[in-house]
Amino acid sequence: MSDIKIDDSNKLQIPLLPLRDVVVFPYMIAPLYIGRDKSIKAVNAAMKNKKEIFLVTQKDPKNEDPKESDLFTIGTIATVAQMLKLPDGTVKVLIEGKKRGKLLDFIPKSEYFLVHAQPIEEEEVSDIETEALTRNLLSAFESYVKHNKKIPAESYNNVSSIKEANRLSDSICAYIQLKQDDKQELLEIINPKERLEKLFEKLSEDLEILKVEKRIEQRVKKRMEKAQKEHYLNEQMKAIQDELGEGDDMKSEVQEFEEKLKDKTLPEDVEEKIKKELKKLKLMSPMTPEANVERSYIDWILSLPWGEEKTEDRLDLDDASKILDEDHYGLDKPKERIIEYLAVRKLTNKLKGPILCFVGPPGVGKTSLAKSIARAMDRKFVRISLGGVRDEAEIRGHRRTYIGALPGKIIQGMKKAGTVNPVFLLDEIDKLGSDFRGDPSSALLEALDPEQNKNFNDHYIEVDYDLSKVLFICTANVLHSIPWALQDRMEIIRLPGYTENEKVKILMNFLLPKQLEAHGLKDKNVTVTEGSILKAIRLYTREAGVRTIERELATICRKAAKEIVKNGDDIQVKITPKNLSKFLGIPKYKYGEIEDTDIIGMSTGLAWSEIGGEILNIEVSIVPGKGIFKVTGKLGDVMQESAQAAMSYVRSRTLQLGLERNFYQKVDIHIHVPEGAIPKDGPSAGIAITTAIVSALIKKPVKRDVAMTGEITLRGKVLPIGGLKEKILAAHRARVKTVLIPKDNLKDTKDIPSNILKDVELKLVDHMDEVLNEAIISDTEILNEKIDSSQLDITKTQTHRITHS
Repeated sequence: MSDIKIDDSNKLQIPLLPLRDVVVFPYMIAPLYIGRDKSIKAVNAAMKNKKEIFLVTQKDPKNEDPKESDLFTIGTIATVAQMLKLPDGTVKVLIEGKKRGKLLDFIPKSEYFLVHAQPIEEEEVSDIETEALTRNLLSAFESYVKHNKKIPAESYNNVSSIKEANRLSDSICAYIQLKQDDKQELLEIINPKERLEKLFEKLSEDLEILKVEKRIEQRVKKRMEKAQKEHYLNEQMKAIQDELGEGDDMKSEVQEFEEKLKDKTLPEDVEEKIKKELKKLKLMSPMTPEANVERSYIDWILSLPWGEEKTEDRLDLDDASKILDEDHYGLDKPKERIIEYLAVRKLTNKLKGPILCFVGPPGVGKTSLAKSIARAMDRKFVRISLGGVRDEAEIRGHRRTYIGALPGKIIQGMKKAGTVNPVFLLDEIDKLGSDFRGDPSSALLEALDPEQNKNFNDHYIEVDYDLSKVLFICTANVLHSIPWALQDRMEIIRLPGYTENEKVKILMNFLLPKQLEAHGLKDKNVTVTEGSILKAIRLYTREAGVRTIERELATICRKAAKEIVKNGDDIQVKITPKNLSKFLGIPKYKYGEIEDTDIIGMSTGLAWSEIGGEILNIEVSIVPGKGIFKVTGKLGDVMQESAQAAMSYVRSRTLQLGLERNFYQKVDIHIHVPEGAIPKDGPSAGIAITTAIVSALIKKPVKRDVAMTGEITLRGKVLPIGGLKEKILAAHRARVKTVLIPKDNLKDTKDIPSNILKDVELKLVDHMDEVLNEAIISDTEILNEKIDSSQLDITKTQTHRITHS
């Protein structure tokens, strides 16, 4: 079936070719290069039929895939005179415009645009006014051809013999250089007289511009003696400004950049680079995209701090210590490290900025401590969040070849700081991701290496930038997600969770005044006792930091504000332990999670998580069966392996524990860790699992006020663990009196506050046999190597002590 049809109303069904940056007029013959797939198919469809095609210009020439709404409604019905397929897949066609057409509607077709178009019939006008317009237009066009060297001289001869007004205007439109919108406007004027008048107006305007350009050219030539091409262009721009009357008030961007360059103290290679870029900019047209890229690049380089742009450190150690203590309670290790750095800076200026990494649970003050350090050192503070960053270009920037390219976050942060020695916080460095766009943590290796960051290279600025004077501080909740190479470049400072006493002091001295001020409350209106604060910490929060308890304080302040507004400013709201639930509701947690009685087959372990230490109850059930060993509670691979190691140890101590040799074949053993929805992993529950298994097998209860942590080997050796301080704090919160810890963890007990050690007794153990003797309630000690094997029975309760060297 033919794609081109004419119905009774003279309506055409015709392929449509969208044009970019060109408007085709009737009687115009022009070559077109076609590369888009849809457009090539439209031309092929036209060639198969009557070679007729509807040429319509796009509203936005940059649109690669125009829709129906992106096209003008008036176009030109043309014929394809020639078609040539080029080697690169594009098509060259020679088209001849026939008459104007109006786009009526689109016919659904996926391969190309197929439309209904109505040819527009134009009436020939012949009167005195039209004749006058025709003569004026030809005269103006003759002058236009003389002044515009880009138009062939024979163009006037080609059009001067045309008598019809409509054809004359369309033919001249094909020659003159107008903007796309102006040409489209002329195409849409159907009346020949109106079109002649509008064309004469446009041609006269363009002619005036050409005459001014000619005068400018002559003036510049007289002014120049030994000018090169780049100087000629600069002078031409100045002359244009003079002609517009703006030459005195407008200061060119290049001159501004040159003045900034004089005021800046840049490294020699950077200065040379900027001078080259300025030369390029002078030769470019100001409206081109490349000029915008150059301007943006030069502006970035000149906006960065270089060399002398730095702040002087506050080197008075007492003042710095005072400021750090004003902002934060405790946190002695990071404070001491900063004071040490300032002390060395006072003795020498050659010290490179340290790379610190604060690791600790949420809410312990890592980010706010970095701000406090900047205040104490009297430095500028910059923070960037790395959480969720997956693109390496976010750190090192995009190359200038990309549209909208920018420097990376580090260079952006330096511009924001305005000095070469700020305190630069890289927040949540453990939350960095990686995908097909690169690995941001690898990009940080150079920035966070004191030996390399003197010559940090951002992809955008393309010159070395000195980061050696920057004090980098990173924060993280965990270390295992940070690559080892990155960890090796940082000085790790752990910020453990706060004790209850520390939390009370932080809340009373820092957070409570802050919340009272934020809620418009005064001390005379609201009184919060220490006892109520302590109760809120114990019953309404379960965290290592103070973020949740601060939100609870905000709740108290809101309730108090409501009472004051209702009852007048003179009343006083007092929050005590007795009325705390009125403000915070029913307690969310139970304080002191240990059991009320000693239970067989249940031990208390200690775990570490991102929010601090936790109590971990281990339950073991022994039932008659066929030797099935089951572990539940959403345990990870390492914890399951610890349970298997524990069972192997128990089997190796069969005789000493008073059990039958093949006891494990007659019973099913089920180990469960409650709160099954929460994933758990790690080897530190090994001795707690072993204790629970032994307790269930020998029918002896485990002391409810004894908690334990440690990894077990098959030989019963107790290995050291991590996170000891957080675990002891969790035990203290749960009112545990005794904690069994590996002997090799003795060095870590120095970090535990002395007031905690008054309430919690730490016992060092080296072997599992010692753990059992300490944890299981028995009249005698649990293990004895000299026990008579003939007396062994799985239900036997008599036990003896072994000698363990």
